[in-house]
Amino acid sequence: MSLLEVRGLCRDYGTLRAVDDVSFRLEAGSILGFIGPNGAGKSTTLRILATLDVPTSGEVLLDGMSLVDAPDKARPLIGYMPDRYGTYDDVTVAEFLDFFARAYGLKGAQRTARVASVMEFTGLTPLAGRLTTALSKGMRQRVALGRTLLHDPRLLLLDEPADGLDPRARIELRELLRALADQGKAVIISSHILTELAEICDTCAIIEQGRLLTTGTVQDLLHPATDAAASVELSLRLAVERDAEAEWARAERLLLEQPRVMKVVRDGQALRVRVELAARASPTELDAACAVLLSTLVSAGLPVCAFSPRERNLEDAFMTVTKGRVA
Repeated sequence: MSLLEVRGLCRDYGTLRAVDDVSFRLEAGSILGFIGPNGAGKSTTLRILATLDVPTSGEVLLDGMSLVDAPDKARPLIGYMPDRYGTYDDVTVAEFLDFFARAYGLKGAQRTARVASVMEFTGLTPLAGRLTTALSKGMRQRVALGRTLLHDPRLLLLDEPADGLDPRARIELRELLRALADQGKAVIISSHILTELAEICDTCAIIEQGRLLTTGTVQDLLHPATDAAASVELSLRLAVERDAEAEWARAERLLLEQPRVMKVVRDGQALRVRVELAARASPTELDAACAVLLSTLVSAGLPVCAFSPRERNLEDAFMTVTKGRVA
């Protein structure tokens, strides 16, 4: 049985349906990336999973317990980190975490040991005596994550945890989350930073206007079976000056004249070229078509300096699935 099972979740605010028939499952030890534009229903869904909101209809089961019928029993299993977190003035990191450890009901030596363990895991031990208001945003995120971990929850709900972090802090946060999943915790991350999700998540769910559009592994979303052997997107660069518009225009025109080329888009100092064959074409046939295309460009005297398949990323999958609609 899955650790978390969401069935037909709906949430209405008057005439607005913020969450519309959302269903998915999550296994222990896995990380789910929850992707969607602003207003898609991500935060509302996470608040329901955190028992901070009540669904209009639907069911959520955590380790077999209903979050709707028995929220008090389920809460000890949940760690929730909202997108907007706060710290108290004039308290140190250690005092802040100790306060919440007491709130979670930890006592005596168990509380002291748990606070120390969380600070060590999140790398906060050297900052134990520093005021929380004097920390960088990355360190404050660590404190917020540490607070979420104090009661050793089985399900972590993290709403935009990497928002505003510098590259190093994002990498460090990613390593922490992977370590938590390796401990057997299930993690749901809501984020707009799609490249981060592709690197850390096992599965992704794309939501828009409250409806779950698709779910699957990252590889399934990046390489749909329907077009894996029928098309490829190439990245092509020319050895010309940045302002050599005549050469770029000549390359675009020549490419669009080729029978297998469906689309050409200028992308900075490169051209993105979409090559398509029949649906049943083999990878070998697709490679052969690309080789012919390259030969045609070179024969035309175009100074091609780079010509390679462009790896599909999570942003491509997101743009393909969503419609850009606003609720």
